[in-house]
Amino acid sequence: MNRCIPVAVMDRLRLVVGLCVCALLWTSVPVDIAGATERSDVKRVLLLHSFGREFRPWSEHARSIKATLERLSPWPLDIQEHALLTARFNNPGPEAPFVDYLNSLYHGRPPDIVLSIGAPAARFVQKYREELFPETPMILTVVEQRLVNRVDLTDNDTVISVRNNFLAAFKNVLQVMPETQTIAVVIGASALEKFWLEELKRELKPLENRVALVYYADLPFTEILKRASALPPHTVLFWGLMSVDAAGVSHEGDLALRSLHAVANAPIFSYQEAFFDPETVGGPMHSIAETSEQTVNAAIRILGGEKPGNIKVEPIEFSAPKFDWRQMRRWGINQSNLPPGSEVLFREPDVWEQYRWPILLIAAVILIQAGLISGLLHERRRRRLAEVESRQRLAELAHVNRYSAAGELTTSIAHELSQPLGSILTNTETADLLLKGTSPDLAEVREILADIRRDDQRASEVIRRLRSVLKKTPFEVRDIDLNNTVREAIGLVEAVTDRRGIALRFAAASGDLYVKGDPVQLQQVILNLIINAMDAISDADDKEREVNISTARLNAHAEIKISDTGPGIVVADIRCIFNPFFTTKAQGLGMGLAIARTIVEAHRGEISAANQVSGGALFVIKIPLALAQSSTA
Repeated sequence: MNRCIPVAVMDRLRLVVGLCVCALLWTSVPVDIAGATERSDVKRVLLLHSFGREFRPWSEHARSIKATLERLSPWPLDIQEHALLTARFNNPGPEAPFVDYLNSLYHGRPPDIVLSIGAPAARFVQKYREELFPETPMILTVVEQRLVNRVDLTDNDTVISVRNNFLAAFKNVLQVMPETQTIAVVIGASALEKFWLEELKRELKPLENRVALVYYADLPFTEILKRASALPPHTVLFWGLMSVDAAGVSHEGDLALRSLHAVANAPIFSYQEAFFDPETVGGPMHSIAETSEQTVNAAIRILGGEKPGNIKVEPIEFSAPKFDWRQMRRWGINQSNLPPGSEVLFREPDVWEQYRWPILLIAAVILIQAGLISGLLHERRRRRLAEVESRQRLAELAHVNRYSAAGELTTSIAHELSQPLGSILTNTETADLLLKGTSPDLAEVREILADIRRDDQRASEVIRRLRSVLKKTPFEVRDIDLNNTVREAIGLVEAVTDRRGIALRFAAASGDLYVKGDPVQLQQVILNLIINAMDAISDADDKEREVNISTARLNAHAEIKISDTGPGIVVADIRCIFNPFFTTKAQGLGMGLAIARTIVEAHRGEISAANQVSGGALFVIKIPLALAQSSTA
C-alpha cells in the first residue's frame, strides 16, 4: 500500500542520509588530513555555504573569494568547502547531525580560519561556535547588514557585510524604463525570503503612488512562470530570490531564473551581479569583485596574526550601474535613459567598430583610385585637346607643305592648262571662220565644238585637282579608291616628269582598292614622295631615269610602293629620315617626310624607307583596307 510522505519529512530524511553518507565516505577514504597539514606553513580554510555550493548568488561570491585567496595568499592553502543545506527548506530538520559531522571531521585539528558565505551560514557558525571552533577566527561575509547577529559577535569575528538598497534599485528601473506601470517581484516563501519580502514592502512605500507593485511570494513557481509569460505591456519583473516557493518546492537559483527568463515577455531586473549575465538587464548591483577583495584582504590579515576584532569594514553598497547591451536591444531601452556613470557590457560591435581598419583601408584605396582616375581623366582630356591642337597644327603645316609642292609643280600645272586653253582658242577661231562662210559646214562645226568641250573639261579637271590639293580642310575620313587617288596625284606631276625626261610608271592593283582616309592628305604624301624621287634622279648622272609607283593588296592592308633609280639614301640617314627638320636638300626645310609619316600614322598605317638592291630609294606605305573590303579579301 502506498503512503504519502510529507515534503518536510522527506527533506529531513535526505539531509540525515546525506550527512551519514558523507561521514562514512570521510572515514573510509584513506586520506591523512592531519598528516597533510602538519606543516605549520599550510593554512587550513573552512568555507561554509548557506544554500549549497552551486546556489547563486552566494556560489559566485564563494568561487571568487576562493580564487582570489589562492592567488594572493603568501602561504599554501587547504581550502575545504561545506554546505548548510537546511537553509533551503521551509521546515529544516535538526542541525545536530551536521554539527557532529564537522566535529568529527576537524577533531584535534581545527581550521585556521572559518569563512561563512551568507546569512544562514553566519548564524550557524555563531550559534555553534563553542561546540565547533571556539578559538578559530571567523569572517562572516556576503551577509546583509540587517541579518548580522551583532549580539553574539566576539573579538574573534570580522564582518564583511553588504547593504541592499532596494529603493535605489527600483528607482533605477523607473529611470531606465520610464513607461513602466507595474513591477512584479519574484521572491520565494522561505523564512529568509519572507523577511526580505517585508523589507521590500517597507522600503518601497515611497513608490506606491508612482508604480503598481505586485509580489509573487504566495504563488507556486509554476504559476509564476505562467503569469510571467502573459504580462501586460509596461510591466517589469524584479528577481529577488527563489529557494522555496509557496508550494514548498525547493529550487536552484540558477535553474529557476533561467526558466523564468525563457518564458517571460518582460525584462528582468535584479540587484545581484551573479544574475547579470545573461538573464537580467542590469542596474546598481553588489559587486562580487569588491566583496571578494574585502574578504580576502581580511582573511590574509587574520592568517598573518592580526586580531579579527580590529578589522572593521563598512557595509558594501551597490557598485556603479552596469547594463547588458543585448537585453537593452531586446527590450528597446534607450542608452540616454541610463544613469550617469553606467557601464554597458556585451555590446556587439557595429560594422564600423568591427571593421574600422579594413573600411579605412578600402576608403583610402577608393580615394587614391578616385584621385588617380581623376588625374587620368584630366590627363586624357589634356591629351585629347593636345591631339586636336596637334592635328590643327599638322593640317596647317600640311597645307603650307602642299603650297610648297604646288610651287614646285607650277610648270607642270601651267603646261597642263596651256594645252587645253590653246586648243580651245584655235578651235574657236576656226569655227568663227567657218561660220563667216556662205555655206558653213555644220558637221565640222559640231566636231570643233566637241573638241572645245573636251579641252574645257580637261582644263577644269586640272583646276579641280589643284584646288583639291590646295584647299584647307580638316581631316576627313571616308571610303576612297586608293588607285584613283594615286592616279590623280600622278596626273599633277606628269608634265614635270616629261619636261625633266623622267619616266613615270604606275602599276595599279587589279580591282578596286578601298581604304578609309582623306584623299587630299594621301595625295600630299604621294606628291611629296614623287617630287623627292624626281629631285634625287635630277641630281644623278644616270641616263635611265625612272620613278615607279605601284599599288597592291597585302592581306588586310593596301600597299603603295614608290621607287626611283637615283643614288639612294645614305645608310646612316635611313633611321632619321622621317625626323622633323632632317633634310639633304640645300633649300629644304626637312618637314616633308615628317608630315608624310604623321599623315600615314593618322590613317593607322605605317611608312618605311629603304635602298633597293639594284639602286635607288624605295618608300613603302601600308594602310588598312576598309572594313567591308577587308572582310571579303
